[in-house]
Amino acid sequence: MTVHNLYIFDRNGSCLFYNEWNRKKQAGISKDERIPRKDGFLSFQTSKYRLHYYETASGLKFVMNTDLSVSNARDTLQHIYSNLYVDLVVKNPLVPSGQPLDSDLFGTRLDSFIRSLPYYSPRAA
Repeated sequence: MTVHNLYIFDRNGSCLFYNEWNRKKQAGISKDERIPRKDGFLSFQTSKYRLHYYETASGLKFVMNTDLSVSNARDTLQHIYSNLYVDLVVKNPLVPSGQPLDSDLFGTRLDSFIRSLPYYSPRAA
């Protein structure tokens, strides 16, 4: 089991944050081309991965890709929003609103949280 990557989009669909874990194969396209810009989906799976989606009341969208063994990551995405994003980004006056997120503290805490998940495995990629 593993987590592959996480996207955070604002209400307009602009990517504010992207990070990846355990990704051995590259998509062969740029990061801008990989960023999904579709409206109205909740989740889907392919034969290789499962996409988990969480949208906040303010319009932020959290998208996480995992392997197929992770059946539901909604609680994980809610935790990332409420306990990491709100505390370390929204409540921080030094982090500009509506701009790509470049907070080392947020990135470090997010990485620690993802690595602590029961379905995170660095060898499973």
